[in-house]
Amino acid sequence: MKNTFTLKAVLYVVGGLLLPFLPQAQQSISVTSPNHFVALTTTLATNGNVQYRVSYKNNTFIEPSSLGFSLSRPKLTLSQFRIISVDSSTTDETWQPVWGEVNRIRNHYKALSLLLKDKSGVLVKVHFRVFNEGIGFRYEFPKQENLTHFVVADELTQFNLAGDYKAFWIPGDYDTNEYLYNTTKLSEVNAVAAAAKETDIALKSVIGPNAIQTPLMLKTPQGLYINLHEAALVNYPVMHLMLEKKTFTLTSHLVPDAVGNKAYLQTPFQTPWRTINVSDKATDILASKLILNLNEPSKITDVSWIKPQKFIGMWWEMHVGKATWEKAGGKHGANTANVKTYIDFAAKHGFDGVLVEGWNEGWEDWFGNWKENVFDFITPYPDYNLEELTAYARQKGVRIIMHHETSGSATNYERWMDKAYKYMNDHQINTVKTGYVGKIIPRGEHHDGQWMVNHYQRVAEKAAEYKIMVEAHEPAHPTGLHRTYPNWLANEAARGNEFNNAPKLGLVPEHETILPFTRLMGGPMDYTPGFFHFQLNQYDATRTTRVKTTLAKQLALYVTMYSPLQMAGDFPENFNKHLDAFQFIKDVPVDWDDTQILEAEPGDYITIARREKGKPNWFLGAISDENSRTTALPLNFLEEGATYQATIYRDAENADWQTNPAAYSIEKMTVTNKTTLNLRLAKGGGCAVSFRKM
Repeated sequence: MKNTFTLKAVLYVVGGLLLPFLPQAQQSISVTSPNHFVALTTTLATNGNVQYRVSYKNNTFIEPSSLGFSLSRPKLTLSQFRIISVDSSTTDETWQPVWGEVNRIRNHYKALSLLLKDKSGVLVKVHFRVFNEGIGFRYEFPKQENLTHFVVADELTQFNLAGDYKAFWIPGDYDTNEYLYNTTKLSEVNAVAAAAKETDIALKSVIGPNAIQTPLMLKTPQGLYINLHEAALVNYPVMHLMLEKKTFTLTSHLVPDAVGNKAYLQTPFQTPWRTINVSDKATDILASKLILNLNEPSKITDVSWIKPQKFIGMWWEMHVGKATWEKAGGKHGANTANVKTYIDFAAKHGFDGVLVEGWNEGWEDWFGNWKENVFDFITPYPDYNLEELTAYARQKGVRIIMHHETSGSATNYERWMDKAYKYMNDHQINTVKTGYVGKIIPRGEHHDGQWMVNHYQRVAEKAAEYKIMVEAHEPAHPTGLHRTYPNWLANEAARGNEFNNAPKLGLVPEHETILPFTRLMGGPMDYTPGFFHFQLNQYDATRTTRVKTTLAKQLALYVTMYSPLQMAGDFPENFNKHLDAFQFIKDVPVDWDDTQILEAEPGDYITIARREKGKPNWFLGAISDENSRTTALPLNFLEEGATYQATIYRDAENADWQTNPAAYSIEKMTVTNKTTLNLRLAKGGGCAVSFRKM
């Protein structure tokens, strides 16, 4: 369904007459969201500066904030404008994602577009869309005589916040987003000090003490929740934010290339959308589809081969010292016999795939040498018989998932992509996990720069030519492009579960209650949950690292940490010790028809219920931070008049992430949508529930 109404005007807008080209007149235009909660006001100041202001239920949370650009070629500052024309429209349509948290998404907004002319004669359009849950805006450089090829020095977008808000932030960094989150007031941000604590991160390129990353989650003292991010990041560098603590103003900071420029562009061109989610309910932030709605529809016409999936992996062995990626040393994990045990386990328990890392030659000197030609992606180690294993997996109804670690050498990977993907096709392997650990080649480029942003997109496009699904590790943060490229199933792009084994900081119990409000705003994360053994000295007695959750929370993460590509992270032998709890991982889907955010508070707790794709069954996950909590959950999301058998995987009474993480209990009860479910979550704990319609 689509219903679009458009009004074009040159000198007239709703609410009054514009007086363009008269420097003494300040010109303002206001647009409200369809439900009238969100109000956007744009203003052309007397000095030609274009600003915007945003309020929610009549409370301004973004004060007048400037828009503009600085170009290095031609050398111009675009900040003094005249309004040439104004367009407005309303759109209300519904679309169906290929996969996702819901089966239908409503795209309902009011739009405002300003055609501006800078004093230099350069034309710039600014497009705003005002949704019930916030706004998005982007710049457009139309085709014009005064500008064809140009180089961006800086984007001058501001977010002038109205107070010293509570922030959930990580340091601004050109090469990594694998930091723990800090929770402070904006005035207390010190990104350099926070980054200095992070000795477990292999490569850091910290921008400065006042630089922070998006998605940025904020909360006002009045209880307003705000999220700042970007959507549709295409042919442009990642936007970080520079904080001015005296005024609480955030200014866009684009990632530079090897010579210091930000973006090389040609008209016509549109920047990514800058996104602002807002609500007085934290649950609304998690439920928002604003970022997806700002991305383009799928460019892949035949999507029948794209399938969400659940998998296990020959991966965790290397992190805890049981095996190695490299063959040298005698502990090579990716050998034929060992991988067969994973295939057998996957087949027995109904998993779709088995990820194998360390299968190919080159791991002996893959990291830290800034070496361009490391892997060729088609040469297995001699003890890894790929032909035998793929045939064995097919017999069992399982597929091998390919691993392509590039060691940061994107140039080398681009040379090998066609051969590597054909090699995958020849072996009927249809999913690849890519990795970008280390410094980027081309040398001097960053993970978050324009060149690499284009590389990640080229990988998704090239993989689609071969009908291959992709998940990327160490990429730029996601911005909803999985709508446009639905074969791009998931990304890492944050601190994932491998950091359980990081010796310094590792993970903390609140981490999973923050990630959905930050990293997951842009798209699904390959978080690799599912750990049943908590002290990580099982194969190396010297290790002091541990998983900092309860076992029940590990189950709940399959619901609260959305991904269409879900891994069961632990070893088969550890799962075999708790097969009753493992049943939930076997049962929980990876694709959904409906999602209900039941309760949430960033940094504290999250409870989510989801309905299985094409079936009436529901699954619930509830997680807590380092504190225990109780909650009473009305089950009014269940079908009225229907009866369900609820299987509840809960923390035992004596469970505690520090002292007794593996203590859990399982119980069954009959429920309806009139039932209230009373839950107690342990410290660092959780609860997972399956609801089977009877």
